[in-house]
Amino acid sequence: MNEKTRIAITGSIGRMGKTLIQEIKKNEHTHLTTALVKKEHKLVNEDIGEVIGIGKIGVRITDELNPKTNDFDVLIDFTRPNGTLKYLNYCNQFKKNMVIGTTGFSKEEFNIIKKHSKNIGIVVSSNFSIGINLIFELIKKTTQIIGKNSDINIIEYHHRNKIDSPSGTALAIGNVISKVMQWDLDKHSLYYNKGITGIRKKEKIGFSIVRSGDIIGKHTVMFSSHGEEIKITHTASSRISFAKGAIQSALWIHKKQKGLFDMTNVLSF
Repeated sequence: MNEKTRIAITGSIGRMGKTLIQEIKKNEHTHLTTALVKKEHKLVNEDIGEVIGIGKIGVRITDELNPKTNDFDVLIDFTRPNGTLKYLNYCNQFKKNMVIGTTGFSKEEFNIIKKHSKNIGIVVSSNFSIGINLIFELIKKTTQIIGKNSDINIIEYHHRNKIDSPSGTALAIGNVISKVMQWDLDKHSLYYNKGITGIRKKEKIGFSIVRSGDIIGKHTVMFSSHGEEIKITHTASSRISFAKGAIQSALWIHKKQKGLFDMTNVLSF
């Protein structure tokens, strides 16, 4: 019998952390060994299962990583860039692989991730849903066929507590389109403002952002031309789809020694 992949979770009492832990417990190939929280939560040594409402599971909450007491094979991180880079330094030091779902990295911060991927295995994705990664392929093909003759817009919807804008997934979609069109996304992005803005500029990707309620995530890409319009939409109704994709990535990256990968690698597109 193959040994289970030992997983550490950061932000373990947050929405995504709770969902990840629940799905790890259901997966016969994974074992939770470490549940991290920020120091201010004051939950150290509490059983994470009892804290998140799934019953005692024998894993004590910690506010720091220690190779002697919280050993693991892969760390899954859905926090914020400064926290992710702190955990990345630890993983690099102790040769632990990572799955990163954090968004909002600057170019300089992402270059740090690239640097560490020369030493450890890292999967980075703005969205771990299998569905959204299939959508990326549909968007690529659609752009190849009608991109030059269309006005392209990306409309994204998320819950009111999301702090980065546009979403990492919306930017990833923009990058898919820009690569096909041979555009620089920064130079070819259009953000709508109040007032007289003039006619819509050509060779631009329009971004529209909605932050409201508890929307998990919805992304629509619209290709509009004379006489017709194509919309490609993905809606996430639960964080479970993200958790399952992240766990699948953890199992996959556990077998890798080093390198930087994304969901297209995990899913073998």
